[in-house]
Amino acid sequence: MFKDFSRKNTIPIIITLMAIIFLMLLPNQFPENKYENTERVAAKVLSTDNSFIKETGLIKIGEQLCDIEILEGRFKGKITTGTNRLVGSLEQDKIFQVGDKILVTLDYTGDEIRVATLVDHYRLNYEIILVGIFVIVLVGFAGIVGIKSILSFIFTVLAIWKVLIPLFLKGYNPVAVGVTTTMILIIIIIGLVYGIDKKSLAAISGSLAGALVTCLMAIFFVSRFKIHGAVMAYSESLLYSGFEDLNLTQVFIASIFIASCGAVMDVAVDITSAVAEVVEKKPSITKIEAIKSGVNVGRSIMGTMMTTLLLAYSGGYIGLLMVFMAQGTPIINILNLKYVSSEILHTLIGSFGLVTVAPFTAITSGLLLAKSKEKSSLKSEILEKDIETELIR
Repeated sequence: MFKDFSRKNTIPIIITLMAIIFLMLLPNQFPENKYENTERVAAKVLSTDNSFIKETGLIKIGEQLCDIEILEGRFKGKITTGTNRLVGSLEQDKIFQVGDKILVTLDYTGDEIRVATLVDHYRLNYEIILVGIFVIVLVGFAGIVGIKSILSFIFTVLAIWKVLIPLFLKGYNPVAVGVTTTMILIIIIIGLVYGIDKKSLAAISGSLAGALVTCLMAIFFVSRFKIHGAVMAYSESLLYSGFEDLNLTQVFIASIFIASCGAVMDVAVDITSAVAEVVEKKPSITKIEAIKSGVNVGRSIMGTMMTTLLLAYSGGYIGLLMVFMAQGTPIINILNLKYVSSEILHTLIGSFGLVTVAPFTAITSGLLLAKSKEKSSLKSEILEKDIETELIR
């Protein structure tokens, strides 16, 4: 399972581990709000009182009172009554049942609980189980490649949470920060997949070229579409939370090419692997022939990858599309709505990045992986002589 654990794979793994440790030790520049005499703990619902809830159709307003048992922290084992406030929003409201495990915020004075606020259902345990199953299946199937994938995933999460988001909030140019972060992710992740060799250089070169084209396209068309960055969910609330100097439109531009980065790397790695396999099976292949092989592979990938992007981006707007259909909204209105236009930008610009990364990667793979004509001829002659020698014997 770990037969390809060689030096060229070990060095990138060590570098990635060092980067992960560095990011984990990096101080949080926007620390978690910690209020005095407040504690967040898990609790179990023992009983519920819904008599203070007013129902109007699907809407519920009022308060749900729950007797709860604290499961952790300084008040572990204590029983108290908590309040679940309902504001009439199906998106935000939650109703608890007896036996539910929930997240609770406790306000206390000394050893006495003053207020227990019921925050939401406690989902961390099932999230951990899901992650554990995923890791076991991935490593069991892919071996060392699975471990590399997990390391790249952890590095990406930390890079976004510890570097990208804080720099955005501090007012640094979102496009410059996004491009730099994307370049680092591409280099680290592809280097981790392939190790340090010509294949990684070919895939990295093609990915960087495709990502750069996507960035330029996003900058150009977002201004032409006249879309404000506030179309991003929850982004407008930042402006009223002390971050009024944020350029949300540039953040939106950065989000477009960052979102397509994964698909761009996927195509680049697929094409590079295909060209490398062809070169290995036919060492005498010329650089032009290798490039043509890469282009042919890229063409076959395009259809499914573009559809993948479309489904990924539009999946979050299924509810909105259902509203349009239910209300009979004209197509011209739908296509001009800023939320729909923003998704069109995401999908088409991301797909454009895929279309351009294919020829870029085919060219870099063909040039770097295929042997020169002289070397190929010499290798073929040596191989033929070896075969003749074996036949004579």
